[in-house]
Amino acid sequence: MDRIVECVPNFSTSDPVVIDQIARAINECQGVELLHIDPDRDYNRTVFTFIGTPETIGEAAFAAISKATELVDMTQHVGQHPRIGTTDVCPYVPLKNVDEQECVLLANRLGERVATELHIPVYLYGLAARKSDRRALFNIRQGEYEGLEQKLQDPNWKPDFGPAVFSKKAGAVVIGVRNILIAYNVSLDTSELEIAKTVAERVRESGRLEKGQRLRGRFDGIQALGVTLTRDGRSSCQVSTNILDSTKTGIDQIFDGIVEEATLVGVRVTESELIGLIPLAAVESASQRLAPEITDINDKIGKVQSHLKLREVLSDRILDFKIGRANNTQLNP
Repeated sequence: MDRIVECVPNFSTSDPVVIDQIARAINECQGVELLHIDPDRDYNRTVFTFIGTPETIGEAAFAAISKATELVDMTQHVGQHPRIGTTDVCPYVPLKNVDEQECVLLANRLGERVATELHIPVYLYGLAARKSDRRALFNIRQGEYEGLEQKLQDPNWKPDFGPAVFSKKAGAVVIGVRNILIAYNVSLDTSELEIAKTVAERVRESGRLEKGQRLRGRFDGIQALGVTLTRDGRSSCQVSTNILDSTKTGIDQIFDGIVEEATLVGVRVTESELIGLIPLAAVESASQRLAPEITDINDKIGKVQSHLKLREVLSDRILDFKIGRANNTQLNP
């Protein structure tokens, strides 16, 4: 592909049957390539990553949203991650020879189609937002699915597309445009959620409230929250983060910061995990900070994986490798 747009829809399900049906809907569309599927039972959420051209990506995005709307029932959904609908969020990301404004047009086109054909309220966020208070996904999600019916009654939260009518089964869809984001979770050796929340508050850019004052967190461009999960028969907690700009704050810096903050409250970091894919540039930057003497790319990847205590094989999560254009595709950092 000479022109590449990435789409990273997040669906409120971890049901393997539903996941398979959504994957089939994407794969049936011409001119797109499904790169990765990342389900999580505790979050009851699955992240898909696929690419296409500006001419092909919209059909696959609509097919995926349509299938999720058909198969997922939000009245039955329980999970750890904030969400507002069956398709919680569907961002476009310009990767190669496509600019942000072209992706904004794609987001508007998709939003109008979803609202018209599926009769679901649609909000635009990120670079596609029409209002300043809708740029941040957090603001749109406030109240989550459970508060959506009341939110839709507020004229300030009239959808960008579709009726201001609560869709009990589907909720709402948030569609937008953003640059490359790294979703990254760090697990703590504690089952006390307040500890995870404290660590998250200390590392995220928005910080925390203390004695009526907002204290800024350690890192720019970082969103974070504390969550509880159950794995291998035991309860523990995670600091779930989004790295909005890895050129400002690298994944290794986030990991080290969480280790430091966790140590201060008497717990240790046990492991970490990526949700979805990571650009090669972010891995190379982390390696440069950790071990500048390493020149071999495989050794760089191994160094970063070891330092981060990653659950998965890092080389399997690199976006450039998945696309198959590591040597000639310039991705946004």
